[in-house]
Amino acid sequence: MRAYGRRKMLALAAGLLAGATACSGGAPPAPTKAAESGTARPSPSAQEPAVTREEAADAFAEFIATDDLLRVKSELRGRLQQAKDLTVGGQAALTVAAYSATDYAPPRYRWGTPTLLVPRFAPGERAPWFSALVTRDEQPTIVTFAKSGDNWQFSSAARLLPGQEMPPVALDADGYATAVAADDKSVTISPQFMGPVHASVAETGKSGVTAGLLAPGPYTTEVAEQIATLRGDAKFNELSYDSIFSADNYPVYGLRTENGGALIQYSLSRTSTTKNMVDKSYKIPVPEEASRYLTGGTVRLSLKLTEVHQYATLVPPLTAPAAAAVIAHDGGLTGAVGQ
Repeated sequence: MRAYGRRKMLALAAGLLAGATACSGGAPPAPTKAAESGTARPSPSAQEPAVTREEAADAFAEFIATDDLLRVKSELRGRLQQAKDLTVGGQAALTVAAYSATDYAPPRYRWGTPTLLVPRFAPGERAPWFSALVTRDEQPTIVTFAKSGDNWQFSSAARLLPGQEMPPVALDADGYATAVAADDKSVTISPQFMGPVHASVAETGKSGVTAGLLAPGPYTTEVAEQIATLRGDAKFNELSYDSIFSADNYPVYGLRTENGGALIQYSLSRTSTTKNMVDKSYKIPVPEEASRYLTGGTVRLSLKLTEVHQYATLVPPLTAPAAAAVIAHDGGLTGAVGQ
């Protein structure tokens, strides 16, 4: 988060808080209807959209078939590069990690039938994308694909958290969704600010300048509490510890919900660093999940862990301000370096 700049973060928070002064500390009520139940609205144009629902269905099916084939362990060289070519954004780093952790044979997924959420982009849209709600290994998951040239790439995947449901997405008369612009000001947090706000809350918790914009939970305030605990434990052992979240340049996707809010999908990177400041004989333990990157179980001078996390957050409309709620997440360790 420090990469975003504390001054910029303060200015951002001031603007957001001014626009959401009635924002409460609790999460909005969990949605109760599935996306396919969205109320039909008049089609804004009879013009053929940049991406049709049929094209999205074909792209989804083609990805599933290709991804499954690449995950079968074989002597085929270049499978990792082919798998990377199918992905973009946070999914690229997570895919590399999945292959390297399993001797290039990551688990094969069991996919259900998707409920497509295809925004009605005007012809000529340079960066079209679509989302879907689908079961992956029997867990409801929000996935997103982005188009680059003539190719579709898997960009985001976040599993619905226990007790959460997919919010009803606004659909027009033809069944197309509406994309929320990056700088949309009709919601309490614009899509372009979603990553920086989440990063700030994950680092500073309830005491930060963005406190109250995101509901407390395991991927927001509780992460900040974990960081504070680990920092205290490190200091007791004469070590330094810090953990920084960053929105980087990951893509952000927003879908308009029926109540005028937005379902925003985005990624964050997390870099956690432990350094031996005094007693060079003390050995820093390497977490079990990082053992594939570092052998020996310990390092002497420093340990840096990198992670990528993907989220889907439900953001209320500005007409009914409340704390935004993280409703879906996936991610994990993508690298480790030690000295």
